[in-house]
This record gives sequence, structure tokens and C-alpha cells, in this order.
Amino acid sequence: MTPEQCAKHLGITFPKKEKGYLNLCVRTGNLLITSGHVSDVKGKLGAGLTVEQGYQAARECAVKILQSVHDVHGTLDGLRVLKLLGCVNSTLEFIEQHLVVNGASDLLHQIFGKEDLGYHARSALGFAALPTGAAVEVEAIFEITSGA
Repeated sequence: MTPEQCAKHLGITFPKKEKGYLNLCVRTGNLLITSGHVSDVKGKLGAGLTVEQGYQAARECAVKILQSVHDVHGTLDGLRVLKLLGCVNSTLEFIEQHLVVNGASDLLHQIFGKEDLGYHARSALGFAALPTGAAVEVEAIFEITSGA
């Protein structure tokens, strides 16, 4: 199954979106670089939100990233995931940011494969606050491998 087919099999759709204030995904050479995409889930990990809720929030960010990448590239096929940066709105005592950001990584592994095109570098960091009070923000870099 191709990445595009896999995403659709998981129920992820790509409706056309209008441009906003900032570019959510820019192409330079054979790279697609996304802006940070925030979760609709609000709150702070370690102070009300569970790791599972954070995991789902990170997955939601990855779905939004895929939408933005799809808007620019027209498909998820012909792409390789290079890097994720996951930002987690968390207390000073919370130390499981990596488990939260797994929500984004796991989805990309499902779609692009864990051993090949979806095998990516990643950072998972804790932040005192994120825009709009979001629980999680994720940005990504993809390489265009074909169909450019």
C-alpha cells in the first residue's frame, strides 16, 4: 500500500484548504518544511492532561501536517520523513515528552513505514507554554524522493 492509500485507509482525508496568514508548508529544492501545527487539545501535560491525551494531541498535529504537505505536493507518495520537532506544553516535573510525541511518530510510521520512508530523526521538548494554550505543537521536514 502506498503512503497515500495507507492514509486514506486510516480515514485521513485531504480537503482543499484556503491559504492562511502564514505558509503552513514551503518547498525548497527537494524539501518540504512545515510550520508548527498545534493541537486543538488545550492544556498542560503533568497538570491535568495524561500522556495518552498528549499522544492523541500529537497524532492530531501529524494529521494536520500531512494535510499541509498534501496541499503542496499533491500526494503523500514520493515522500520521505526526515525530521520531527515535537513541543509539549508541560510542567517542570513532567519528563515524558518523548512518549507524547510518539503520537506523531507512530502515525508517520504507520503511513510511511517504520524501517524505510518513515524512519525519521526527532526531538521532543517541554515548553512552559504554546500558542493558543495548545497541548502539543509539531513541525516536520520531508524529502521529495519522486514525483517532484
